[in-house]
Amino acid sequence: MVRKLEAVYEGGVLRPVVPLRLEEHQHVSVIILDDLADDGEELRFAPREEFEALADHSITLEDVRRELSPISGSLDADFAAERNER
Repeated sequence: MVRKLEAVYEGGVLRPVVPLRLEEHQHVSVIILDDLADDGEELRFAPREEFEALADHSITLEDVRRELSPISGSLDADFAAERNER
């Protein structure tokens, strides 16, 4: 799941402005968008030409279905449940 949130850096720790629904000791990935950054680097969507050359066109739709089939549940149901939690 991807969520955007605001946090405050205090005493060497990032503190979310609003409470998070996470399990204790759950590992997460963090992307920091520092409004004060001056390195000129910014997150952006890459144009198709930049990643198209990296695509593996030998992978078929059937390959993808076979690899995803062991995953239980329904992505649609997960989205609906998340909306109902709000």
